[in-house]
Amino acid sequence: MAVSATVIGALLGLGTQMYSNALRKLPYMRHPWEHLLGMGLGAVFVNQLVNWDAQLQKDLDQMLEKAKAANERRYFDDDE
Repeated sequence: MAVSATVIGALLGLGTQMYSNALRKLPYMRHPWEHLLGMGLGAVFVNQLVNWDAQLQKDLDQMLEKAKAANERRYFDDDE
């Protein structure tokens, strides 16, 4: 997943920079270093997004497990 996220992020950064140049009616590859910077930032952004999503899923599973345990203690406890 890491390779595909990196490629998608790099394409996102490259596309953003080329779109920006097209809107301003400049040559697409006006400053190539800006394209490299955009590709790098896009790759970092998408990789962090994937990591954040995985952490969010893990946290959600923990919260649901705690809620399920609390509900079982509340309704199925033999203390009555």
